[in-house]
Amino acid sequence: MKDIVVFGEDFGGLPSSTQHIIKHLANNHRILWVNSIGLRQPKWAAKDTKRILNKLTRSFNADARSNAAFKQDSTVYDNIQTIDLLTIPAPRAHWARKAASKIMQRQLNRKLTKLGFDKPIFWTSLPTAVDVCKAMSNTGIIYYCGDDFGALAGVDHQTVLEHEADLIDCCNVILAASDKLTAKFPENKTVTLPHGVDFPLFSTPSSKAKDLPDNGRKVLGFYGSLSEWLDYSLIEQVAEQAPDWDLVFIGPNEFPHNPLPQRNNVHYLGPRAHHDLPSYSQHWDASWLPFIDNAQIKACNPLKLLEYLATGTPVISTSFPALTPYKQMLHVVTDIDDVCASLKHLLPPPNGTMALIEKQSWASRAFQVEQLVRSL
Repeated sequence: MKDIVVFGEDFGGLPSSTQHIIKHLANNHRILWVNSIGLRQPKWAAKDTKRILNKLTRSFNADARSNAAFKQDSTVYDNIQTIDLLTIPAPRAHWARKAASKIMQRQLNRKLTKLGFDKPIFWTSLPTAVDVCKAMSNTGIIYYCGDDFGALAGVDHQTVLEHEADLIDCCNVILAASDKLTAKFPENKTVTLPHGVDFPLFSTPSSKAKDLPDNGRKVLGFYGSLSEWLDYSLIEQVAEQAPDWDLVFIGPNEFPHNPLPQRNNVHYLGPRAHHDLPSYSQHWDASWLPFIDNAQIKACNPLKLLEYLATGTPVISTSFPALTPYKQMLHVVTDIDDVCASLKHLLPPPNGTMALIEKQSWASRAFQVEQLVRSL
């Protein structure tokens, strides 16, 4: 058993690839999960202010978990402890980076001593944790890269890329979620680790969600953030030209307004817990990924792709590199005409798809990581 300190997003919210892997590693190792230290400096907006207040509350009260958006997973993991660190988010200046690192080191050292952690491995999915990892790790550093931080929306790009450059130099292993990301990093320390899937969750029959529209129309569904990388022009065209379809969207809205077209066949249901998603995606008529074509999408490997396929329902998607191994299982589209043609001639994933997707489980991904952890 090894001790691992993990820097990631807030634990217990919508599960990321890091959370999926770490939950499996927790079967054999002790984990201290550091909730998000940020990829940009906060603004005086309502969303950021609320987040700061929630983090302060959790920092001073380890048992405070009242924010439903933060705590979607109520499962207790015996080998996973969490901590909220007070720090300077995404520090830019040299003095700020140094101060932030010292502040976090003091808090972490107290927690590690209390837990009895011995020479932990440091794992980070956030480049902004590099200074702490470099200062505190004497066993090894793992960098898990799931996004192109130079293109990711909502990030202080220059600051994060400077941190990432330092992290690449000092880490022992880089895990990259896509071939596009792998190509950025040194070959001698980088392993491509595509996203996996919780196959039992999405393939086991689930009862239909009560709030899924039932208007006698077919349902085209999407879950994930309403963010800058969705093609809202295409969405509006589909809503207009396919009036016999209901378009359903599930997930948090990252805009101050609702960016979806205001039509009677477009339904925004808001966020839902991850374990409830099969009750929607198993029962709509097709899943879709209406992404725009930009640098972030070119580097992405969306978790929902394998989750969609695991339900056995047809999948419609715009094209991006991570689709390549699965193209024969999907309706790949480029414009409104392609989408309408796919809706009229829907085909489920071909025979053999479920067996292939089952092999892409998070357990199998975690097994690969386990070997790397044991080698440090």
